[in-house]
Amino acid sequence: YTTLFRSMEKVRFADFTSNPLFEDICKGIHLFQTERCDTLLAVGGGSAIDVAKCIKMAVTGMENTTGTNLFATTAASRQPSVPPPLVAIPTTAGTGSESTHNAVMYYEGAKQTMTNDGILPDYAVLEPAVLKTLPLYQKKCTMLDALCQGIESWWSVGATETSIGYAKAAVEGIVANWRSYIFDSDETAAALIMLAANYGGRAINISATTAAHAMSYKITSLYGYAHGHAVAMCLPLTWEFLIDRAEGDVRERLCAIDRLMTGRDDATFGDGLTAFTRLFRRLGLPAGPEDPGNHLNELVESVNAERLSNFPVALSADDLRGMYRRSPNQ
Repeated sequence: YTTLFRSMEKVRFADFTSNPLFEDICKGIHLFQTERCDTLLAVGGGSAIDVAKCIKMAVTGMENTTGTNLFATTAASRQPSVPPPLVAIPTTAGTGSESTHNAVMYYEGAKQTMTNDGILPDYAVLEPAVLKTLPLYQKKCTMLDALCQGIESWWSVGATETSIGYAKAAVEGIVANWRSYIFDSDETAAALIMLAANYGGRAINISATTAAHAMSYKITSLYGYAHGHAVAMCLPLTWEFLIDRAEGDVRERLCAIDRLMTGRDDATFGDGLTAFTRLFRRLGLPAGPEDPGNHLNELVESVNAERLSNFPVALSADDLRGMYRRSPNQ
């Protein structure tokens, strides 16, 4: 395969930011069309794969099923007769972008989700050897993203029996292997974490994410924290809120998460949150944004209502404001 790939005519595109902008995507669309490309190969983290997804959406005229079709007037009228295949090779273990039909980008400072079943990668190649050169901060943040995806998917309103199975596999794989992956650079652990991240992507591809992800995006754009780090800052706040109000089936799901996070069948209600907080602290990352009080209104107003609707209990603007205020760095 390597020899075959080297012999193919290729055009490289890497002119985009780590949190890709609409303008970045437009440059990729222009290059794809002017060079008359017929396939997309995305090699990189979630941002690289999301850029490729957005390019495919634009050049094939796919509709964004969850919002405004920002590319409607961007791509030239010429469209390929056959949608270009999309091959994803993730170089991080966390975003799960290789197994979802969503892509994230920023338009005029606001996060936008682009969704269509047609941008689910046609092929995904999981090669843990690429993780050897991943910076330690990114190893930690992408792994946290996968763990948060698994937990959020498990309690999501949109969860199904299938998505819960994927979510359980994601959480279980990360809990069992994160220490060896992060601190020992163990190759077997890396392979298992990469597989767990793929399961996390499959889980949210069905259930979607919830409040922690919804609260995180503005933290990334305001403070510059990596996506997975920002989500992990918000998850304990939403988890604590849910513990206080969960009933019935949601409470049962939380109890199942408690048992898996702690590895104990006799875990008491809320022990899973304690285990997550301990894991987060062990990674040595800031647990909350600096001075969120200076941006409270901006943070609250940025939260996507659709993602909030996936959270099992209703959250008001005052609830969100209170959670941001309770940031651990305050």
